[in-house]
Amino acid sequence: MTPTFPSLKRLFLTSCLSFFSLFLHAQTGTWKAFMAYSEPQQIVKGGDRLYVRASNDLYIYSLSDQSITTFDKMRQLSDTHIDHIAWNPTVQKLIIVYQNKNIDLLNASDEVINISSYYARSMTQDKTVNSVFIFQQYAFLCTAFGVVKLNMRKNEVTESYILNRNITVAGYAADSLYVRDSNGGVLSAKITANLIDPHNWHDTTIIPDGVFNASTADWDQYLPTIQTLQPGGPRYNTFSYMRYEGNRLITASGGWKDGGEFMRPACAQFLESDDASWTIIGRENVQPYSATTFTDATAVAFDPNDANHYFLSTCGSGLYEFRGGQMVKNYTAGNSPIISALSPTDPNAHNYVRVDGIICDKSGNLWMTVNSSKATKPMLKFNYATNEWTEYDDQLLFFKNKPLRIVRGSILDHNGHIWMVNDHHEHPCMLRIDPTTDTFYRYDNFTNQDGTKTETHYVRCVAEDLDGNIWMGTDVGLYMYDAAQQADPTQGYTQIKVPRNDGTDLADYLLANADVTCIAVDGANRKWIGTSGAGVYLISADNMEQLQHFTTDNSPLLSNDVESIAVNGTTGEVFFGTQQGLCSYMSDATSAVEEMKKDDVYAFPNPVPHGYDGLITVRGLSMNADVRILNISGKLIAQGRSNGGTFTWNGRDLSGKRVASGVYMIATATSEGKKGVVAKVAIVR
Repeated sequence: MTPTFPSLKRLFLTSCLSFFSLFLHAQTGTWKAFMAYSEPQQIVKGGDRLYVRASNDLYIYSLSDQSITTFDKMRQLSDTHIDHIAWNPTVQKLIIVYQNKNIDLLNASDEVINISSYYARSMTQDKTVNSVFIFQQYAFLCTAFGVVKLNMRKNEVTESYILNRNITVAGYAADSLYVRDSNGGVLSAKITANLIDPHNWHDTTIIPDGVFNASTADWDQYLPTIQTLQPGGPRYNTFSYMRYEGNRLITASGGWKDGGEFMRPACAQFLESDDASWTIIGRENVQPYSATTFTDATAVAFDPNDANHYFLSTCGSGLYEFRGGQMVKNYTAGNSPIISALSPTDPNAHNYVRVDGIICDKSGNLWMTVNSSKATKPMLKFNYATNEWTEYDDQLLFFKNKPLRIVRGSILDHNGHIWMVNDHHEHPCMLRIDPTTDTFYRYDNFTNQDGTKTETHYVRCVAEDLDGNIWMGTDVGLYMYDAAQQADPTQGYTQIKVPRNDGTDLADYLLANADVTCIAVDGANRKWIGTSGAGVYLISADNMEQLQHFTTDNSPLLSNDVESIAVNGTTGEVFFGTQQGLCSYMSDATSAVEEMKKDDVYAFPNPVPHGYDGLITVRGLSMNADVRILNISGKLIAQGRSNGGTFTWNGRDLSGKRVASGVYMIATATSEGKKGVVAKVAIVR
């Protein structure tokens, strides 16, 4: 039957509303990247567009309409961290070479063709690409072992020339290909010869003028224009510290480890709740008291009574105080009890003042650690309202008469206690501080509930779950401290046992031997676990099930080396700070509400548009709420429990079939069975 005009009009309106709903709410299961484009590195012109490699990422600036198009792994590209780009005018394509040797070709229609053969090829030689030379339809990659020839018209690697030299640059003149190695030696070969045969390459001292001169015309002409652009995103792709509070993502770019500082530019980067606007606190915002360097911001602490008042700690120039984005003061050696990690007589003492672990307690005090082997009082408390300092020399802050070396990663638990970790091999441990009594506790008995002692070398991180358990991430796995173990540090810890379910009574320790770098707990009390080298794990609320394991092989995760994780409890968005930048995943769990209210329980997309086959998300629920989907006649279509404050439905009935068009009731009840509220969702097929 042909639809009437009113029905078509209603369908048009519902479709518009659906797209608006999708715009407001990111679909559960979707990924997003937040890449930096602030530092131009290459500019190449192709047609009326400028291809810009900036901060090892890519964007295009249109000279005709002044538009900017950014690229990232989530939407178009195959990988992260771009080392080289080059435009081939013969085939009208851009070659993109990544740090890991993966290769993309980008045509004029912005279609990406991945050429992974070089990346995937197993070789004993170093595959590092030093430069790219374009000739006709070919791209010659100058590598640490020789040259790789790529046919950009056919989208394939055609030949490799094993020259056993570190080739840095190539050029063409008089029917010959010339290459120069890292020692200044030059080889040449006729372009028509069999270049795979190394005997057809000859050392030469006769080098045509300008054969190795790479054109800088595009860079010289267009850099002033590029420097005026604002492609968006953060300033740097470094997020070693991260937490979500006050409706914004709070990050710091630098840090340090056992062995030295990262030597990253000091920067605090705040992402506002719209996931689009960034507040950057960088070198231009500070006036160091005495230091000449500003590197490795380690943490950010916000005043709980003033969202515009915060502190930034660094590994070089001490502590900074800000109000409304303006620096108030730099506290460091010479104007505070904070001391340098070097001897006061050392001429560089003012450039090596390491402050970390900063956090504000509930009474308006800022706690911090001074990581210096010279420190006799390595823990400080600063009452910023009265400008009073308290120094601590508790014996638990020392090991073998030396202060603990890398104390950081502070959190505030539900009792108002401060937890920190010492991520140093000399004495890995965890600290707890009761700010109301200035009492210290140290957890360094690495014996589990079975009486087995674990050889722990590093304690990386600490987090508290919704049940009040404290989780410790180490280089050899994940430890949990229940209430009794927290009260008595001599008891040791619990290693969660996951049954094998293979007919035996055997079980395995949860994430045994994983190098756990960061932990975050979502609104459903699930644990997001970041690792060094193994990506991200999602563990169920009861700790018995691995719900997800994201790696670069099975997901858009930017890197398997994850430095920080933070969760937006309102939306369920989980942020991953990796060694290749920041990305996020829209999870199916949010923070639960105490009481479900009719106006706060809603579904999206709503209405569900024709062709949509994703998850329908219901928010505003209480913890572990019972949710039932009913048709207009009251028949049960689907049911389940909420993850924190969120329930997701795949739009199918109990038999797995897609439901028909119509209006469906969402009936809720609390975990105790108390009747909740009823919402509606419309589906258009």
